[in-house]
Amino acid sequence: MCSSDLGVVTVLLAIPSGGPELVRRVDALCRSNGLRLLVLPHVRDLFGEVLLSDIRPVADGDLLGRAPADIAPGDMAHYVRGRRVLVTGAGGSIGSELCRQLAQLGPARLVMLDRDESALAAVQLSIEGRTTLDSDSLVLADIRDADRMREVFRHHRPQVVFHAAALKHLAMLEQAPGEAWKTNVFGTHHVLAAAAEVGTDHFVNISTDKAANPISVLGLSKRVTERLTASMAFDATASGKFVSVRFGNVLGSRGSVLSIFAEQVARGGPITVTHPDVSRYFMTVQEAVRLTIYAGAIGSSGEVLVLDMGEPVRILDVATRFARQRVPSIPIEFTNLRKGEKLHEELFADGEDDTRMVHPLVSHVQATPLAINAVTEMFEQPRLSLRDRLDQLVALGMPAQIGRAHV
Repeated sequence: MCSSDLGVVTVLLAIPSGGPELVRRVDALCRSNGLRLLVLPHVRDLFGEVLLSDIRPVADGDLLGRAPADIAPGDMAHYVRGRRVLVTGAGGSIGSELCRQLAQLGPARLVMLDRDESALAAVQLSIEGRTTLDSDSLVLADIRDADRMREVFRHHRPQVVFHAAALKHLAMLEQAPGEAWKTNVFGTHHVLAAAAEVGTDHFVNISTDKAANPISVLGLSKRVTERLTASMAFDATASGKFVSVRFGNVLGSRGSVLSIFAEQVARGGPITVTHPDVSRYFMTVQEAVRLTIYAGAIGSSGEVLVLDMGEPVRILDVATRFARQRVPSIPIEFTNLRKGEKLHEELFADGEDDTRMVHPLVSHVQATPLAINAVTEMFEQPRLSLRDRLDQLVALGMPAQIGRAHV
């Protein structure tokens, strides 16, 4: 007897712990039989009894990668509750979700900083339901401006800082490496220096898996920011905990693969994939933010925390599933890897040990510190290209002038 004989039109998958592989298999069966699939969220995402509103259609995140890492808000709220918290890049995909989750953890004040006034309006609307734009907690500023960073930090004196502001589009930074210097490298230094000056006690820098054995300007610049952040653990002017967090592609972020596929489908195709075998690690934006906040709770100063993201996902498989869900006949074309792109991303650089001291899915890696004067000296080498200067900075050992012990 088939589903049509029984009048079945919808299937409810009530096994939220089953993982993405089960969801993919059931989703494929349902689609081949013309059925709609609904899923029940994981128990950690439910509050009290299950309501009809909790049941939802299959999302793209259900079909990719692995089950989300089990990091509960209660495990990470203690250093945020009742504290002054500042988020740079607050209007971005990760920064705005950071602000939304942090607002639920009871900070004494949540300061949201971005250079994009429209993005600040959007994040205020998502949290407060209004866009007055006259709140002292909304800060219009560019991290490239060192004086402005000092002014903001002296005024708000944040105890906790999440540094999400960055340039992240790989291909554009290959064309304009100087912008990576100004924002990702020197902008990060400005934020670190301002935080140290006012005595910030928890600082979390958001990095990327492209910083592991980097071959792109983006990856090189973010590896330098990891090392600059680590150097604060040895800097006599800083007294707090300075850590970085490294993870892969974030579903739903601006410029992510799914948003590109959606735009290509809307235009009638084709969907483009760089290489038949290219693979990437994926996580949801909510999971990325939980890890970021958790890093501030469990990391030791100078460390990079890395999430176990399971097995990488082949982008062609993502494109095929995406097309099948929307327009099965849409073509998929291959465009070849661009300069700076890897066929397969890595989570750990050569020589980094995978040590899991607190959570079974979170690794602690000790970053090699890099003092800002080494960056400044390299920046003043006109005979080298900006990309070569970044490459040499990544390869530098620990400068002799760094000497403070770990916090």
